[in-house]
Amino acid sequence: MKKYWYRRILIMALVFFVSVGGSYLLIEQKKDAMRREVSAQTSEEDLVIPGGMPVGIYMKTKGVMVLDTQKIKGEDGAEYEPALHIVKAGDYITGFNGKDINTKNELVEAVSSFSEQKAKLDICRKGETIHVKMDMIQCEDGTKKLGIWVRDNAQGLGTITYLDSDSHFGALGHGIHDIDTGELLNISDGTLYLTSVKEIQKGVNGTPGGMEGIIVYNNYNVLGKIKKNTEAGIFGTIDRVDVLFANQTPVQLAKKEEVEEGPAIIRCAVDGEIKEYDILITQVNLWSGEVNKSMTIEVTDPSLLDETGGIIQGMSGSPILQNGKLIGAVTHVFVNNPTKGYGIFAESMINESE
Repeated sequence: MKKYWYRRILIMALVFFVSVGGSYLLIEQKKDAMRREVSAQTSEEDLVIPGGMPVGIYMKTKGVMVLDTQKIKGEDGAEYEPALHIVKAGDYITGFNGKDINTKNELVEAVSSFSEQKAKLDICRKGETIHVKMDMIQCEDGTKKLGIWVRDNAQGLGTITYLDSDSHFGALGHGIHDIDTGELLNISDGTLYLTSVKEIQKGVNGTPGGMEGIIVYNNYNVLGKIKKNTEAGIFGTIDRVDVLFANQTPVQLAKKEEVEEGPAIIRCAVDGEIKEYDILITQVNLWSGEVNKSMTIEVTDPSLLDETGGIIQGMSGSPILQNGKLIGAVTHVFVNNPTKGYGIFAESMINESE
């Protein structure tokens, strides 16, 4: 009798565990799959889940980025350009008269409430902090201005490349640069959002195509956090693994020396569903001066060529697999020939993420 009583308790305990732990198991299932595939020759760190999913990207700059200076008409009717030769495009304003500045609104508020003629700015220039002083201009409408164009965020659409066993992701395969200055954005943090591709603009010679998606920037659609923006891609953590990586199988990560010229595949979701398409790796450069241009690729898959014309904007980060391993990601398109482009080694992305 004791034996049956013990078995009933055990069954009840198991049922309870499944009931309360179901969502946890769902989120953790991909990590478990990685661990199960570990062999004597393959460590857990060598396994990743390839991506191919489009995501919405929102990043906040670390401070307020200077885009340019501007002439201002003062209350006397004369034109002034107080910031000329004092701040430069690509600078980050991080402080105003001892007050920390993180957003455009904070800068505007600090300027509008400041009563003195001379303003002191804390500037981050190429990683070095400097302090500058400049005149504030009193305008005809009574407001004060610095005469500086600024930006404090960047938004867009890209593709996830991989997820590792610790829920760290890599995406894009190249950094996000400011559209006006061309500088790599120095970010404080960022967010990944759920998105879906709504329209494809097909690429033609001389005009790169692109993916257009709908991104709703609210908490319900948050997928994870962006921690780093580098020349090898953006990196961070995924909070909702079950949403992005359901039914995806881990693969081994290839060393760059394993990459070879010849057939390969890319994964992307240009029609809303992740599919694999044939490509050809036409050149491998182990020692490229540009980390995100380490291999040259050509799209050969008829269905992808018919749908997109080749590589289009938004496909950056699409995983490249060869011999069953993740070897890299798509990064750039040849503007004059959208069937061809560049890729980055997966190993380079992993190294940059650490």
